[in-house]
Amino acid sequence: MKMKTYGLVVFDMDGLMIDSERMTFEGYRAVCGPLGYAVEEEFYTTLLGTPEKTVRRKFVEAFGEGIPIESIMDQMHAWLEERFAREGVPVKPGLVELLAMLKAKGIRTMVATSSKRARVDRILEASGLGDYFDGSICGDEVKRGKPDPEIFLKACAKMGVPPREALVLEDSEQGIQASHRAGIPCICIPDMKRPQPEFVEMTVAVLDSHTAAADWIRKKLC
Repeated sequence: MKMKTYGLVVFDMDGLMIDSERMTFEGYRAVCGPLGYAVEEEFYTTLLGTPEKTVRRKFVEAFGEGIPIESIMDQMHAWLEERFAREGVPVKPGLVELLAMLKAKGIRTMVATSSKRARVDRILEASGLGDYFDGSICGDEVKRGKPDPEIFLKACAKMGVPPREALVLEDSEQGIQASHRAGIPCICIPDMKRPQPEFVEMTVAVLDSHTAAADWIRKKLC
């Protein structure tokens, strides 16, 4: 007898599926350093999982109204795109195997990310991950970004799956909180920052890899 049935597994993208957060941090440092702005890791981790408008606000709060944040973000995205073009999209170990397992079991999958549609489509195509997903919801397609639950609730509605029958995989505290508010169980696979205890309590598991997540899900389905 099955212990659990999942109709949908929802994946965050940056930091969860692709190893981009460390690269993005390097990009901000490369762009901001020559302008006299020192972006430290402690500050950068407060941006994880947040929509771009929140990133802009946090930069202004940290460095003042005079910071040319639009130019900085444009340059950082160009820096990151050039890095991906040169080195390839860095897919997290075990992710493809996890997605293949879910597909084999007939469990639908979606991407729900704060990144904009154009960037998401480029990354999914360049990484070869697009064929594994049944759909995606992007940051420019919701009114309220994480930690608001809107993006996850829209993912469930799009697939016709009740939140209680879905599962979210996230790396950030913002994503964990959004999943919790949506009433969807969440597995956290931390990237640059492990969740604080209050966020750990909002998850069903904090695991070190996609391989561990695949094992966890497989056991729940047995």
